[in-house]
Amino acid sequence: MATKFSKPFVNFLIGGTQKGGTTALDTYLRRHHQLQLANSKEVHFFDNDQYFTSAEPDYDWYHSHFCNLQSTVIRGESTPIYMYWKSSAERIHRYNAAMKIILLLRNPIERAYSHWNMEYQRGNETIPFYDAIVNEAARCSSSPDGRQHRVYSYVDRGFYSRQIKNLLSFFPSSSIHAVKSEFLRDQPDQCLKEICAFLGIPPLSNTSPLRAHQIGYPRPMEYREWSYLHSIFQDEINALAKMLGWDCQSWLANLHEA
Repeated sequence: MATKFSKPFVNFLIGGTQKGGTTALDTYLRRHHQLQLANSKEVHFFDNDQYFTSAEPDYDWYHSHFCNLQSTVIRGESTPIYMYWKSSAERIHRYNAAMKIILLLRNPIERAYSHWNMEYQRGNETIPFYDAIVNEAARCSSSPDGRQHRVYSYVDRGFYSRQIKNLLSFFPSSSIHAVKSEFLRDQPDQCLKEICAFLGIPPLSNTSPLRAHQIGYPRPMEYREWSYLHSIFQDEINALAKMLGWDCQSWLANLHEA
């Protein structure tokens, strides 16, 4: 299908991770006069299999989420699952081989609990957190590849190194900018300065701190829940630290020390 707009029309994506601060980053970047974000957050184009059943996806539908057609702006959108959904990487590359991708990465132990809490409060989850993470594999076995699941993937989404390697099989490392979620939270000025440099635009003039999508918890994470996740993610966190040259020891700190 022919598209109305020259392709590629979208230049950058905020692609990870769910419950990692992507709403805050999306809100910050909407303040920049040289950027245009999609009319709403989470377009869910590249992760939606039904849009890719034909040789030429309906890019017109994708582009309809942007109202500013000026050629002077840089367009982007934020759909966190793009990092996790394996088939998204190839689809993004087919659309724009020069796409720039921003990844916000949160401590996967904390992220898993935040993810469960969100789904529980939405009514999509009914069982306790410990039961959900211990039984995740069985609950996700009905998903297409026996693992990826849009709701119950509390643990699986935390294996960031695997997801980044998938992106790197299509894009050069220079096209991917990974950021710790706490860096955006605690040092927004410097974090946004680096993100703007990555996008090739001047820094933002208004970076007053903000918090987005903060949802209260029914209770703190229990030690047995933390301990179970720590045992699962210890090697992954160390591998990620080596891959990105990060210090991630705080992610492995004892629950009562973190």
